[in-house]
Amino acid sequence: MGIKSFQGFRKAPKKEFDAPILVSDYMSSKLVTFSPEQSILNVMEQFAKHHISGGPVLDDNGFLVGIISEADCMKQISESRYFNQPILDKSVEKYMSKGVQTIPHDISIFDAAGIFDKHNRRRLPVMKDGLLVGQISRKDVVIAALKLSGQNYK
Repeated sequence: MGIKSFQGFRKAPKKEFDAPILVSDYMSSKLVTFSPEQSILNVMEQFAKHHISGGPVLDDNGFLVGIISEADCMKQISESRYFNQPILDKSVEKYMSKGVQTIPHDISIFDAAGIFDKHNRRRLPVMKDGLLVGQISRKDVVIAALKLSGQNYK
């Protein structure tokens, strides 16, 4: 004769914690963006005004064409000193980084951390269906990891 269970019907165990771990859950979606025709002086002013160190460069149709950062502005500052000229009203297009690495909105923050580690970037534009929907930084990933600390990572 077989063994019978006297425990009866059980409900599936309830998950105690189901934290969001996608890039889209932690990215910044309200971005300060720049245009290729914008002056580098204006970009520096925007960096100071908004307390940011970089941002995406969008064309007239709203497509991502580059990233401008403080490091890119340093090139302009350095050149102006080398040629003994004031910082000129040159365009962002000359100094921005082109061929920008992006990440999809639906990958985990752990995959994003791996990309940051492998490629040594400070920020990555987040794309959905070919359009810019946000930006995630190293700091955003650290904050997400802190919120998940002490919990089981998936």
